[in-house]
Amino acid sequence: MSATPAPPRRAAVPARRRSAGRTRQARAAWLLSIPFLLLFLVFTAWPVFQSVFLAFTDATRRDLRSPFAVDFVGLENFAQALADERFRKAAANTFYFVLVGLPLTLVVALAAAVALNKGIGRLRSFFRLGFYAPVITSIVAVAVVWRFLLHPDYGLVNEVLSWVGITGPNWLGSTTWAMPSLIAMAVWRNFGTAMIIFLAGLQGVPASLQEAAALDGANAWQRFWSITVPQLRPTILFISVTTMIGYLQFFEEPFVMTDGGGPLSSTLSASLFTYEEFSFGNYGYASAISYLIFVVIAAVTVLQFRLLRERD
Repeated sequence: MSATPAPPRRAAVPARRRSAGRTRQARAAWLLSIPFLLLFLVFTAWPVFQSVFLAFTDATRRDLRSPFAVDFVGLENFAQALADERFRKAAANTFYFVLVGLPLTLVVALAAAVALNKGIGRLRSFFRLGFYAPVITSIVAVAVVWRFLLHPDYGLVNEVLSWVGITGPNWLGSTTWAMPSLIAMAVWRNFGTAMIIFLAGLQGVPASLQEAAALDGANAWQRFWSITVPQLRPTILFISVTTMIGYLQFFEEPFVMTDGGGPLSSTLSASLFTYEEFSFGNYGYASAISYLIFVVIAAVTVLQFRLLRERD
């Protein structure tokens, strides 16, 4: 019998063609990405590099004409910030804002999401829009409106309190009530975003789990705490991290509502303090404070991931 001829080698040529095709695609991808890379380098990477450099120098406004004449001071700016009584006051105010505002935002948002998910019926779309409207409204406009609402003489809040015989305080002029007023406004404005995300998470909870728990005799609160909340753990983590990052950087509320962190710096935030130092021309010092805020945000984010991540 004659030997069976070996099949022709056809795989080599298509492989070379595929390799050449991938090379052309890679070149085209890099070519198309050049405009973005240039914009990123000029408007993002270079400013970040400059800010890191400034944080370790004594750069001020007078050094703008000779930026290479600044002196390297190492960690002196960071040490100065930690020893600055006003910065420590701003940091304490910021933590107060986060520690009170974040849980309130989560609770209000989850309560609204549960109500929208179950008991409102045809009005669900209307309430969704109403609760979310403050989120898409200009923060400056919201702050101005709230400033009028909280006015001690002709504000609506004190007017309503007077109907039941209560004399309302000077909300934004009191060191006791100014920060709670800002927290209330921030919760009212920001819970809409968390509510929408919670609502999506609630709709993903399997109904079979709820039905099985109900058949076993669990009441509504037990089903919510033992089934709904664990199923929402990834949602709670996402909302908690994103809201916390925003609250640690809160700026517009004290800037617009309290004329720069008053009274007596009781609403001064870390971001507002940084803005003031930049305005004064202390660029090195302000850059150092910015990176202190960045480090705190990163550390708290890692802590939240450790506490709220799903466990096997």
